[in-house]
Amino acid sequence: MTFRRAALALSGALAVVVAWGCRRESSCESRSCGTAVVVTSAEADALFPPLSTSDVGVGLGDLIFAKLADVGPSLNTVGDSGFVPVLARAWRFEDSLTLSLTLRPEARWHDGAPVSAEDVAFTFDVYQDSLVNSPTRPRLAELTSVTARNPHTVVIRFRRAYAEAFFDAVYHMRILPRHLLDSIPRGRLASHPFGRSPVGSGPYRFVRWKAGEFVELAADSSFFLGRPGIRRLIWRFAGDPFTAVTQLVAGDADIMHALGGPENVRRVASAAQVRLVEYPLTAYGFVAFNLRDPRAPDRPHPLFADRELRRALSMAVDRGVLVRAVLGEYGRVPVGPVSRALWISSDDVEQIPFDTGAARRALTELGWRDSNGDGVVDRAGRSLAFDLLVPSTSSVRHGAALILQEQLRRVGVAVTLREQEFNVFMSRAAAGRFDAYFGMWAQDPSPASILETWTAAGLGHSNFGSYASPAFDSLVHAAVRAPDPAAARGRWRAALSRINADAPALWLLAPTGVAGVHRRFDNVSIRPDQWTADLWTWRVAPASR
Repeated sequence: MTFRRAALALSGALAVVVAWGCRRESSCESRSCGTAVVVTSAEADALFPPLSTSDVGVGLGDLIFAKLADVGPSLNTVGDSGFVPVLARAWRFEDSLTLSLTLRPEARWHDGAPVSAEDVAFTFDVYQDSLVNSPTRPRLAELTSVTARNPHTVVIRFRRAYAEAFFDAVYHMRILPRHLLDSIPRGRLASHPFGRSPVGSGPYRFVRWKAGEFVELAADSSFFLGRPGIRRLIWRFAGDPFTAVTQLVAGDADIMHALGGPENVRRVASAAQVRLVEYPLTAYGFVAFNLRDPRAPDRPHPLFADRELRRALSMAVDRGVLVRAVLGEYGRVPVGPVSRALWISSDDVEQIPFDTGAARRALTELGWRDSNGDGVVDRAGRSLAFDLLVPSTSSVRHGAALILQEQLRRVGVAVTLREQEFNVFMSRAAAGRFDAYFGMWAQDPSPASILETWTAAGLGHSNFGSYASPAFDSLVHAAVRAPDPAAARGRWRAALSRINADAPALWLLAPTGVAGVHRRFDNVSIRPDQWTADLWTWRVAPASR
């Protein structure tokens, strides 16, 4: 996400972008010519699917690249019921450990080459390669091989039979073009120009990316599932949430998928040309403690390696007050590292209760006392003070961080907010250069996404705080391998209760999604796990053409 300092330059850039979308369509009005301008406060990290982790990067990637199959509206992840064919037109389990899929012969890469089973096998190898180091790699651990039986048949074999085997086989990988990438050394894929100028097989073709300003996509008229309803998409990076909302309200943008807090929602509701669209959101916000010393990662963090200190800090935070202040009616308190939209979210999960008195007593028992009367507790000459890394592009996290700072101050803890532009924020978080960071993870429909972010499998990937608990990992693996949801539910409850007890993070926010969408679009639907999943099916309303 780029920020407020770029707002003036970007406002001029959009005028040019809008003109591009309409220049060849002189018969239609300037804002009704099949071009949609999506405004965000963040810039994409990359458009190479195995390594894209930002909301913008993943959303754009899902328009450029295609999966084998996708979850349907029910978001079922058990078995293959409700899944929608994409690159694969049909599939069957040949036995409990072998899945074969038949590809669509009409599927093409945007350069005209056919999509083949060899592309799928190549994609699996890339996602699994330790040199690529994809954060999605742990989700494919139960797949032993992906091979091409013939040009249009893919065979996937599993280590064991389990409830979400089909989901794992088709959902996590965006299929890559082997003919363009197989000659590139795996260790160079992360920095290769392909990630800034990708070729996919999805509903939209990449056109161009002007760093810090916009990404332009054009509909692929030969897309094998049908021509997209919006001819051109412009992803514009506004720099900060206030500027993004201002552009939407002023009519300089058409879509903003995450409005943030109640104040932004009220601003957008006042714009006659925009309608609000609420949807469940598979995301949660948290403050993660770094369990390793950011200055010497081979050593424990001088504060947060102490489990009892983390628990004391957790007791000092009134999460209900915090959520109501920054999200109002559009959010709830999460029960752990899980969205409220996922089926394992349950109020019977054990959590550390809010109790400032108990927090103060716990700090005192740990030896933290205010010895010099400055309002900050200290021990052995060290104040209980730390930096909190916050993305400057999130008004919700900024507001929540201020409240958290005040709540911890009341028990003698000094928190300094360090706001960073989004890509700098993500770079520092991924490198472990923080005491604590305010993250927001968007989960896929399966709770198994916890593998990537909070288990040992995620170390060096998305587990930025370096939480490592063999007991928690064992519970998560048992839940993932459960034969059915009924067996998994109790295991997930035990896993969440365990990580809550260890307090590697403060689970703070579980927001409801609220988008602002121009009224000229029909067939608007937003899927909870990925808002761009159905964007290609949106249409310009007939009266607006």
